[in-house]
Amino acid sequence: VLLSGASMFLLSKFDTESVLARLPRSTVFMGVPTYYSRLLMDEALGDNACSAMRLFISGSAPLPENVFHAFRDRTGHTILERYGMTETLMNTSNPYDGERKPGSAGMALPGVEMRIVNQASQGVGASAIGASAIGDIEIKGPNVFNGYWRLPEKTAREFTRDGWFRTGDLGTMDKEGYLFIVGRGKDLIITGGYNVYPREVERALDSIDGVRESAVIGLPDADYGESVTAIVVGESDREKVTADEIIETLKTAIANYKIPKRVLFVADLPRNAMGKVQKNLLRQR
Repeated sequence: VLLSGASMFLLSKFDTESVLARLPRSTVFMGVPTYYSRLLMDEALGDNACSAMRLFISGSAPLPENVFHAFRDRTGHTILERYGMTETLMNTSNPYDGERKPGSAGMALPGVEMRIVNQASQGVGASAIGASAIGDIEIKGPNVFNGYWRLPEKTAREFTRDGWFRTGDLGTMDKEGYLFIVGRGKDLIITGGYNVYPREVERALDSIDGVRESAVIGLPDADYGESVTAIVVGESDREKVTADEIIETLKTAIANYKIPKRVLFVADLPRNAMGKVQKNLLRQR
Protein backbone atom coordinates (compact mmCIF):
# COMPACT_ATOMS: atom_id res chain seq x y z
CA VAL A 1 0.00 0.00 0.00
CA LEU A 2 2.77 2.47 0.92
CA LEU A 3 4.93 1.55 -2.07
CA SER A 4 2.14 2.00 -4.60
CA GLY A 5 0.66 5.11 -3.00
CA ALA A 6 -2.70 3.42 -2.60
CA SER A 7 -5.26 4.13 0.09
CA MET A 8 -6.61 1.55 2.53
CA PHE A 9 -9.76 0.96 4.53
CA LEU A 10 -8.44 -0.11 7.94
CA LEU A 11 -11.29 -1.46 10.07
CA SER A 12 -11.01 -1.91 13.83
CA LYS A 13 -12.41 -5.45 13.49
CA PHE A 14 -13.96 -7.72 10.90
CA ASP A 15 -17.62 -7.00 10.38
CA THR A 16 -19.38 -8.51 7.35
CA GLU A 17 -21.67 -5.54 6.77
CA SER A 18 -18.80 -3.02 6.95
CA VAL A 19 -16.62 -5.08 4.59
CA LEU A 20 -19.41 -5.55 2.03
CA ALA A 21 -20.11 -1.81 2.11
CA ARG A 22 -16.48 -1.04 1.17
CA LEU A 23 -15.81 -3.83 -1.37
CA PRO A 24 -17.36 -1.88 -4.31
CA ARG A 25 -14.78 0.89 -3.67
CA SER A 26 -11.84 -1.52 -3.30
CA THR A 27 -9.59 -3.50 -5.65
CA VAL A 28 -7.66 -5.81 -3.29
CA PHE A 29 -8.83 -7.66 -0.17
CA MET A 30 -6.51 -9.54 2.18
CA GLY A 31 -8.09 -11.81 4.76
CA VAL A 32 -7.91 -15.00 6.76
CA PRO A 33 -10.12 -18.02 5.90
CA THR A 34 -12.67 -17.12 8.59
CA TYR A 35 -13.40 -13.83 6.80
CA TYR A 36 -14.26 -15.62 3.58
CA SER A 37 -16.51 -18.19 5.24
CA ARG A 38 -18.39 -15.39 7.03
CA LEU A 39 -18.75 -13.35 3.85
CA LEU A 40 -20.27 -16.40 2.17
CA MET A 41 -22.93 -16.51 4.89
CA ASP A 42 -24.25 -13.12 3.70
CA GLU A 43 -26.53 -13.14 0.66
CA ALA A 44 -25.26 -9.66 -0.29
CA LEU A 45 -21.96 -11.18 -1.44
CA GLY A 46 -22.05 -11.53 -5.22
CA ASP A 47 -21.00 -10.06 -8.55
CA ASN A 48 -22.20 -6.54 -7.71
CA ALA A 49 -20.31 -6.36 -4.42
CA CYS A 50 -17.10 -7.50 -6.15
CA SER A 51 -17.45 -5.55 -9.40
CA ALA A 52 -14.33 -3.42 -8.76
CA MET A 53 -12.26 -6.15 -7.14
CA ARG A 54 -9.04 -7.34 -8.77
CA LEU A 55 -7.64 -9.74 -6.19
CA PHE A 56 -8.68 -11.66 -3.07
CA ILE A 57 -5.81 -13.03 -0.94
CA SER A 58 -5.96 -15.54 1.92
CA GLY A 59 -3.28 -16.36 4.47
CA SER A 60 -2.52 -17.08 8.14
CA ALA A 61 -4.28 -20.47 8.10
CA PRO A 62 -5.17 -23.12 5.47
CA LEU A 63 -8.16 -22.12 3.32
CA PRO A 64 -10.79 -24.92 3.30
CA GLU A 65 -11.36 -26.22 -0.21
CA ASN A 66 -15.14 -25.93 0.13
CA VAL A 67 -14.73 -22.20 0.85
CA PHE A 68 -12.34 -21.86 -2.12
CA HIS A 69 -14.92 -23.37 -4.51
CA ALA A 70 -17.98 -21.69 -2.97
CA PHE A 71 -16.37 -18.23 -3.16
CA ARG A 72 -15.43 -18.72 -6.82
CA ASP A 73 -18.92 -19.95 -7.66
CA ARG A 74 -20.57 -17.00 -5.92
CA THR A 75 -18.26 -14.15 -7.02
CA GLY A 76 -16.31 -15.38 -10.04
CA HIS A 77 -13.06 -14.64 -8.16
CA THR A 78 -10.47 -17.31 -7.36
CA ILE A 79 -8.88 -16.62 -3.98
CA LEU A 80 -5.07 -16.49 -4.07
CA GLU A 81 -3.67 -18.41 -1.10
CA ARG A 82 -0.13 -17.96 0.20
CA TYR A 83 2.05 -19.00 3.14
CA GLY A 84 4.25 -16.94 5.43
CA MET A 85 5.52 -16.67 8.98
CA THR A 86 6.59 -13.91 11.36
CA GLU A 87 10.14 -15.30 11.16
CA THR A 88 10.25 -15.44 7.35
CA LEU A 89 7.66 -13.03 5.91
CA MET A 90 6.21 -14.56 2.70
CA ASN A 91 7.50 -17.95 1.57
CA THR A 92 5.12 -19.29 -1.07
CA SER A 93 2.19 -18.08 -3.11
CA ASN A 94 -0.18 -19.30 -5.74
CA PRO A 95 0.50 -17.38 -8.97
CA TYR A 96 -1.20 -14.14 -9.91
CA ASP A 97 -1.22 -15.34 -13.52
CA GLY A 98 -1.56 -19.11 -13.57
CA GLU A 99 -3.30 -21.96 -11.80
CA ARG A 100 -4.35 -21.40 -8.20
CA LYS A 101 -4.76 -24.85 -6.74
CA PRO A 102 -7.39 -25.41 -4.03
CA GLY A 103 -5.83 -26.60 -0.79
CA SER A 104 -2.36 -25.40 -1.81
CA ALA A 105 -0.31 -22.48 -0.49
CA GLY A 106 1.41 -22.22 -3.87
CA MET A 107 5.03 -22.30 -4.97
CA ALA A 108 8.19 -20.85 -3.43
CA LEU A 109 8.62 -17.16 -4.21
CA PRO A 110 11.66 -15.97 -6.21
CA GLY A 111 14.82 -16.20 -4.10
CA VAL A 112 13.18 -18.50 -1.53
CA GLU A 113 14.24 -22.14 -1.25
CA MET A 114 11.89 -24.71 0.23
CA ARG A 115 12.29 -28.40 1.00
CA ILE A 116 10.28 -31.19 2.61
CA VAL A 117 12.47 -33.28 4.90
CA ASN A 118 12.32 -36.11 7.39
CA GLN A 119 13.31 -35.54 11.00
CA ALA A 120 16.97 -36.06 10.12
CA SER A 121 16.70 -33.11 7.70
CA GLN A 122 17.26 -35.27 4.65
CA GLY A 123 15.11 -34.65 1.59
CA VAL A 124 12.04 -36.87 1.34
CA GLY A 125 11.89 -38.49 -2.08
CA ALA A 126 8.90 -38.29 -4.41
CA SER A 127 6.34 -41.04 -4.09
CA ALA A 128 4.99 -43.22 -6.90
CA ILE A 129 2.10 -40.84 -7.54
CA GLY A 130 4.44 -37.93 -8.22
CA ALA A 131 3.93 -36.01 -4.97
CA SER A 132 6.48 -35.95 -2.17
CA ALA A 133 5.92 -37.71 1.12
CA ILE A 134 4.72 -35.74 4.12
CA GLY A 135 7.55 -34.17 6.07
CA ASP A 136 8.81 -31.05 7.82
CA ILE A 137 8.82 -27.81 5.82
CA GLU A 138 12.16 -26.00 5.88
CA ILE A 139 12.91 -22.59 4.35
CA LYS A 140 16.08 -20.81 3.24
CA GLY A 141 16.50 -17.36 1.70
CA PRO A 142 17.02 -13.63 2.26
CA ASN A 143 13.52 -13.38 3.73
CA VAL A 144 14.44 -15.54 6.75
CA PHE A 145 15.32 -13.78 10.01
CA ASN A 146 18.73 -14.17 11.70
CA GLY A 147 17.39 -15.57 14.96
CA TYR A 148 15.33 -14.98 18.09
CA TRP A 149 16.24 -11.92 20.16
CA ARG A 150 18.55 -12.93 23.02
CA LEU A 151 17.55 -16.60 22.71
CA PRO A 152 20.63 -18.30 21.21
CA GLU A 153 19.56 -21.78 22.37
CA LYS A 154 16.16 -21.49 20.67
CA THR A 155 17.80 -20.09 17.54
CA ALA A 156 20.19 -23.06 17.41
CA ARG A 157 17.28 -25.50 17.71
CA GLU A 158 15.27 -23.89 14.92
CA PHE A 159 18.07 -23.83 12.31
CA THR A 160 19.70 -26.87 10.74
CA ARG A 161 23.46 -27.23 10.51
CA ASP A 162 23.33 -26.34 6.82
CA GLY A 163 21.36 -23.13 7.47
CA TRP A 164 17.72 -24.06 6.83
CA PHE A 165 14.96 -22.72 9.10
CA ARG A 166 12.65 -25.31 10.62
CA THR A 167 9.14 -23.86 10.23
CA GLY A 168 7.43 -26.41 12.47
CA ASP A 169 4.85 -27.01 9.75
CA LEU A 170 4.25 -30.33 8.00
CA GLY A 171 3.52 -30.52 4.31
CA THR A 172 3.85 -32.19 0.96
CA MET A 173 4.86 -30.80 -2.42
CA ASP A 174 3.61 -31.96 -5.82
CA LYS A 175 5.68 -32.35 -8.99
CA GLU A 176 4.96 -28.77 -10.04
CA GLY A 177 6.30 -27.38 -6.76
CA TYR A 178 2.96 -26.48 -5.17
CA LEU A 179 3.02 -26.77 -1.36
CA PHE A 180 0.20 -28.46 0.55
CA ILE A 181 0.32 -27.87 4.31
CA VAL A 182 -1.09 -30.70 6.41
CA GLY A 183 -0.66 -29.07 9.84
CA ARG A 184 1.72 -28.11 12.59
CA GLY A 185 4.17 -30.73 13.79
CA LYS A 186 2.90 -30.28 17.35
CA ASP A 187 -0.65 -31.05 16.17
CA LEU A 188 0.27 -34.44 14.67
CA ILE A 189 -1.89 -37.19 16.22
CA ILE A 190 -0.36 -40.61 16.87
CA THR A 191 -3.12 -43.13 17.47
CA GLY A 192 -2.41 -46.83 17.85
CA GLY A 193 1.02 -46.28 16.27
CA TYR A 194 -0.41 -44.55 13.17
CA ASN A 195 0.24 -40.93 12.21
CA VAL A 196 -2.90 -38.88 11.57
CA TYR A 197 -2.49 -35.44 9.99
CA PRO A 198 -5.40 -33.23 11.16
CA ARG A 199 -5.64 -31.24 7.92
CA GLU A 200 -6.53 -34.35 5.89
CA VAL A 201 -9.40 -35.21 8.25
CA GLU A 202 -10.53 -31.56 8.36
CA ARG A 203 -10.72 -31.44 4.56
CA ALA A 204 -12.94 -34.51 4.58
CA LEU A 205 -15.12 -33.02 7.33
CA ASP A 206 -15.47 -29.63 5.63
CA SER A 207 -16.76 -31.28 2.46
CA ILE A 208 -19.77 -32.76 4.30
CA ASP A 209 -23.10 -30.98 3.84
CA GLY A 210 -24.08 -29.27 7.07
CA VAL A 211 -20.49 -28.70 8.27
CA ARG A 212 -19.35 -25.07 8.11
CA GLU A 213 -15.88 -25.61 9.57
CA SER A 214 -13.98 -28.07 11.71
CA ALA A 215 -10.86 -28.69 13.78
CA VAL A 216 -9.31 -32.07 14.53
CA ILE A 217 -7.27 -32.69 17.68
CA GLY A 218 -5.78 -35.62 19.55
CA LEU A 219 -6.94 -36.34 23.10
CA PRO A 220 -5.33 -38.76 25.59
CA ASP A 221 -6.56 -42.34 25.24
CA ALA A 222 -5.59 -45.22 27.54
CA ASP A 223 -5.74 -47.75 24.72
CA TYR A 224 -4.59 -45.87 21.59
CA GLY A 225 -2.34 -43.25 23.19
CA GLU A 226 -4.33 -40.52 21.47
CA SER A 227 -7.83 -40.59 20.02
CA VAL A 228 -8.80 -38.57 16.95
CA THR A 229 -11.45 -36.03 17.99
CA ALA A 230 -13.44 -33.77 15.65
CA ILE A 231 -14.73 -30.36 16.72
CA VAL A 232 -17.44 -29.22 14.30
CA VAL A 233 -19.31 -25.97 13.64
CA GLY A 234 -22.56 -26.70 11.82
CA GLU A 235 -24.24 -24.68 9.08
CA SER A 236 -26.92 -22.56 10.73
CA ASP A 237 -29.17 -22.41 7.64
CA ARG A 238 -29.30 -26.18 7.04
CA GLU A 239 -30.72 -29.21 8.76
CA LYS A 240 -28.46 -30.20 11.62
CA VAL A 241 -26.04 -32.99 10.75
CA THR A 242 -25.46 -35.62 13.45
CA ALA A 243 -22.23 -37.18 14.71
CA ASP A 244 -23.30 -40.59 13.40
CA GLU A 245 -23.97 -39.14 9.94
CA ILE A 246 -20.56 -37.48 9.90
CA ILE A 247 -18.75 -40.68 10.88
CA GLU A 248 -20.65 -42.76 8.30
CA THR A 249 -19.71 -40.27 5.57
CA LEU A 250 -16.06 -40.25 6.63
CA LYS A 251 -15.90 -44.04 6.34
CA THR A 252 -16.20 -43.64 2.57
CA ALA A 253 -13.54 -40.91 2.39
CA ILE A 254 -10.60 -41.72 4.68
CA ALA A 255 -8.89 -44.71 6.27
CA ASN A 256 -10.55 -46.24 9.31
CA TYR A 257 -7.79 -45.28 11.77
CA LYS A 258 -8.22 -41.61 10.79
CA ILE A 259 -11.93 -41.53 11.58
CA PRO A 260 -12.71 -39.52 14.75
CA LYS A 261 -13.67 -41.51 17.82
CA ARG A 262 -15.77 -38.54 18.94
CA VAL A 263 -17.52 -35.66 17.16
CA LEU A 264 -18.22 -32.62 19.32
CA PHE A 265 -20.30 -29.63 18.21
CA VAL A 266 -19.52 -26.00 19.11
CA ALA A 267 -20.93 -22.62 18.09
CA ASP A 268 -17.51 -21.23 17.12
CA LEU A 269 -13.85 -22.28 17.10
CA PRO A 270 -11.48 -20.28 19.36
CA ARG A 271 -9.10 -18.15 17.29
CA ASN A 272 -6.19 -15.81 17.92
CA ALA A 273 -5.88 -12.29 16.54
CA MET A 274 -4.57 -13.67 13.23
CA GLY A 275 -7.61 -15.90 12.76
CA LYS A 276 -5.81 -19.17 13.48
CA VAL A 277 -7.69 -21.86 15.37
CA GLN A 278 -6.23 -22.27 18.87
CA LYS A 279 -6.14 -26.05 19.15
CA ASN A 280 -4.39 -25.87 22.51
CA LEU A 281 -7.54 -24.24 23.92
CA LEU A 282 -9.70 -26.93 22.35
CA ARG A 283 -7.55 -29.64 23.94
CA GLN A 284 -7.77 -27.92 27.33
CA ARG A 285 -11.53 -27.60 27.01
